[in-house]
Amino acid sequence: METNQEKHLSSILVDLKDATIHGSGDVVIKNIILDSRKVLPGSLFVALRGTQTDGHQYITTATGLGASAILCEELPENPVGEVTYIQVEDSAAAMGLISAAFYGYPSGKLTLVGVTGTNGKTSVATFLFQLFRALGYRCGLLSTVQNQIEDEIIPSTHTTPDSVALNQLLSKMLASNCSHVFMEVSSHSVAQHRITGLQFAGGIFTNITHDHLDFHKTFDNYIKAKKGFFDQLPKTAFALVNVDDRRGSVMVQNTKAKIETYSLQTLATFKGKIISDTLAGMHMEVNQQEVWFRVIGRFNAYNLLSVYGAAVLLGEKPEEVLTELSNLKSPPGRFEQFHSKDHIVGIVDYAHTPDALENVLETITHLRNGNEKVITIVGCGGNRDAEKRPKMAAIACRYSNQVILTSDNPRFEDPLDILEQMRKGVPPLDYKKTTVIEDRREAIFKAGLEANPEDIILIAGKGHENYQDIQGVKHHFDDKEVLLEVFEKRYSN
Repeated sequence: METNQEKHLSSILVDLKDATIHGSGDVVIKNIILDSRKVLPGSLFVALRGTQTDGHQYITTATGLGASAILCEELPENPVGEVTYIQVEDSAAAMGLISAAFYGYPSGKLTLVGVTGTNGKTSVATFLFQLFRALGYRCGLLSTVQNQIEDEIIPSTHTTPDSVALNQLLSKMLASNCSHVFMEVSSHSVAQHRITGLQFAGGIFTNITHDHLDFHKTFDNYIKAKKGFFDQLPKTAFALVNVDDRRGSVMVQNTKAKIETYSLQTLATFKGKIISDTLAGMHMEVNQQEVWFRVIGRFNAYNLLSVYGAAVLLGEKPEEVLTELSNLKSPPGRFEQFHSKDHIVGIVDYAHTPDALENVLETITHLRNGNEKVITIVGCGGNRDAEKRPKMAAIACRYSNQVILTSDNPRFEDPLDILEQMRKGVPPLDYKKTTVIEDRREAIFKAGLEANPEDIILIAGKGHENYQDIQGVKHHFDDKEVLLEVFEKRYSN
């Protein structure tokens, strides 16, 4: 990451408590680099132990390209005399602290709110971003869909960028006169210390269900990673948790932050009740105020409650917050609706966990008027948690009249192997209504051409994504584009 600013090494090491410095702390650092191939004279190269490679293997490359300093856990066998080596116990954690110092602690000069949980992170962060802009603030967004500074869109590759990129983005947001930043905080980012060194004004917990066990190995580890975010919050921050999720209270057991709650089912700081829910919108009571929202579904009722709660905790007036919230639309790929000219409803949703898929299908079930069919198209990603594959198929069968199992992002796995694992979750009584079509485009076309007027087609799993990841190559593919194409074909026929 290049930057125009320069810092003396000693000034960016001030937060490292147990580092051993080999060499001079007076060298000038021009940037912090993770990829040894991008090292320039004046770079601080960070040797990170990753899941695929170990950065310690590239220390010699970095020094050969002119790195002024190396952050590492183990010293190389033949250190270069004029290079300063900073030896630490955990390079990732140290990098977070150094990055924050290098960029002048931007998070502490912003109102930074983090959102964590299995489902709802993107919606909550995006709603907050839209809401606070509507309230007159300049805002930044860090999300799975995209990073954004006001209207400027910066594509995102991870739910949470690495700590260097993160602090650089926050610094850019500060330079653009942003006052508020809303950020998804993934379990990976906590476990990998990407958020270490950041100062949060508040944290929101949405829910926790089965996900990312390919990385965390056990559900307990996954819970601990999410909880780790709240453990790091200072006493000046708020911790807003969904108490209808039985692990909501676990999240804040050790937090120093002020604990606040939201709920649809029990007493809470922010209490909601759904009065009616239709494809057109949702009528709710929020802290005894009746409001009409343009977004729908019980899962969105929770999202809106958390957004309302966070805004009030940040000092906004409840009436103004509800007025602006009533105008918001769902983020791209989150229960996004499309209608054919002959009244078929297509819904594109990012649901890629069993719980998220069940939430979306339960919502569709409640919205049905009569005899319309529900056709669900769903797949599972490759090189990710395989345990959820049969569960996803079973849930699709439970709520749908017709199910098409198809390819998602197979990555480096054989799509047919993934589909076979999904198919094992199909109950014998549902074999007849279930079809396996590997080609995702073909699957969407089959559903779109066979549906009758008023039927509902759910295309789940990819949402906002406009690619398919196959053998490491991202091929253009957009569920929305294909759905609209088949709707147009129906009409032209």
